[in-house]
Amino acid sequence: MRDLLGLNQLLLAFLIFVPFERLFAARPQKIFRRGLLTDMAFLFINTWLVMAGVIAIVTVAILVNRSVLPAALTRAVGDLPYLVQVPIVILIADLGIYWTHRILHIVPAMWQIHSVHHAVEDLDWLAAIHQHPLDVLFMKVGALFPLYALGFSTEAIATYLAVYFWQTWLVHANVRLNYGPLRYILVSPEFHHWHHSSEAEARDKNFAGFISFYDVLFGSVYLPKAKKATTFGIDHPMPTRYLALLAYPFIAWASKRRSNNSSAVQHQLSNDGAPAQPRQSAPLS
Repeated sequence: MRDLLGLNQLLLAFLIFVPFERLFAARPQKIFRRGLLTDMAFLFINTWLVMAGVIAIVTVAILVNRSVLPAALTRAVGDLPYLVQVPIVILIADLGIYWTHRILHIVPAMWQIHSVHHAVEDLDWLAAIHQHPLDVLFMKVGALFPLYALGFSTEAIATYLAVYFWQTWLVHANVRLNYGPLRYILVSPEFHHWHHSSEAEARDKNFAGFISFYDVLFGSVYLPKAKKATTFGIDHPMPTRYLALLAYPFIAWASKRRSNNSSAVQHQLSNDGAPAQPRQSAPLS
């Protein structure tokens, strides 16, 4: 029976990354750290939600491939040899990852979704799955939609997905690994750890998933020498349980809307000569 939940891959990842983190730990950290059960919920429940969304993304992309894009273009892409397709697929997909990831940071409403991922304070390989399903799907649009729309082969896309699967675990892993002179070309754990850092200088940096040169190219790289990221998370308290984290963006959006409405009323009152009251936001957890 097909391993729909990825249990075999999870077990293999566990057998690889747990000893890897013990031998080359970047920071002292327990295996059974806080938030572990929540991460398991993200793994098993998000799988089904994301799978449904990916089917919709791929379906629309195939419709674009067959009905919108020139047939000569899609045929030319599909006729490329597999070994030529794979590096092109990685370049295109990671460019999509870069920009969707950057949007998740710079657009306030999108950040409420992505902040669920950045809420992780004990960064390790399992932090890779601590993501809101809307976050995952938005980045899947950036990565997969152009690949299927342009007509790359299933084999080339599957190869990219396999590589990216392990890359995602690796860059979150609690290991000291920086790739030396290649660190400005390929995303290393050191590179991505800075992306999760709570230090002000590192915020909204290092968006690429595989090719760090995109951050160099677009001016968003942060990779100081002789220093490593040590603290992670965001500025305000976040929920810790799966359902609360799932609801978090919606509560944050509603709270923001109430705050904006309150501000508008207070501004009107001030203009009418009545004293404006301090704005208060509803709690987000």
